[in-house]
Amino acid sequence: MNKLQVLESAKRTLQIEADALLGLQTYINNDFETIVNIILNSKGRVVITGIGKSAIIAQKIVATMNSTGTPALYMHAADAIHGDLGMIQKDDVTICISKSGNTPEIKVLVPLLKTSGNVLIGMAGDMKSYLATHSDYVLNTTVETEACPLNLAPTTSTTAQLAMGDALAVCLLQQRNFTSQDFARYHPGGALGKRLYLKVKDLSSNNQKPEVAKDDDIKRVIVEISSKRLGSTAVVDNEHLVGVITDGDLRRMMEKNENFSTLRAVDIMNSQPKTVEASAMAVDALALMKQYNISQLIVVDKNKYAGIIHLHDLIKEGII
Repeated sequence: MNKLQVLESAKRTLQIEADALLGLQTYINNDFETIVNIILNSKGRVVITGIGKSAIIAQKIVATMNSTGTPALYMHAADAIHGDLGMIQKDDVTICISKSGNTPEIKVLVPLLKTSGNVLIGMAGDMKSYLATHSDYVLNTTVETEACPLNLAPTTSTTAQLAMGDALAVCLLQQRNFTSQDFARYHPGGALGKRLYLKVKDLSSNNQKPEVAKDDDIKRVIVEISSKRLGSTAVVDNEHLVGVITDGDLRRMMEKNENFSTLRAVDIMNSQPKTVEASAMAVDALALMKQYNISQLIVVDKNKYAGIIHLHDLIKEGII
């Protein structure tokens, strides 16, 4: 294949899959709403199973559900018929995924799932298949053709399965009134979660707290900025913030004054420093830094100086 053919092949693949996804909209019917309500009202979990590539899709849907408020469990179809059926409890809802709906493992597994008395939802690409005709409810993921030019490798079909799983998870999320705070609770270690729960004070409290008085001399200012290693110091009067001095302010002072031994902090400070509340979200501090093109903000708590948050703090936590 030459360059043009490669590009055309990629575009063709995306177009085939995009068309298939749009076609899934015609399969969203009353059964879909019933399935959402069954899962929503279930006292158990959603156990999702499949074989081959469908098993991989099952794992991803399980992960999406778990992270958006719907307890779910993955069970490989082959392992299920060799002991893993014990995972399923009486109140669980089962979803079995298969493109053909007629693989040997599925034909063995479906009767066993039905025997347990759990609601069985089939996700199938053939509505006349064994899986589709023996399920209590069916999510139709029929596609006309695979993106694979041989029409063999699961491509369009697995994309359809994944999208249908997303549609189900999103509906459940909305029905549960799942919030960004809930999302953060389930993702405390990830960058996405940190953006939703980390506050300014959580980061600034780990830093030193440089501060000088208005009448402190320049030597004291330099020592404070240098020793605390944050590139700036607050100027404080009775715990109240009155200004800020950055290392940039020091450089500009030296350029303008040959003799600065008589200068005091009040003479070179910025009396209108950019601040952020300690209770604000860390991501809001990042927005302010971007807005003003600065690398640190003075943190205040009820109008009192509370510390400094630096761009490096946000980078370290993966918020950027």
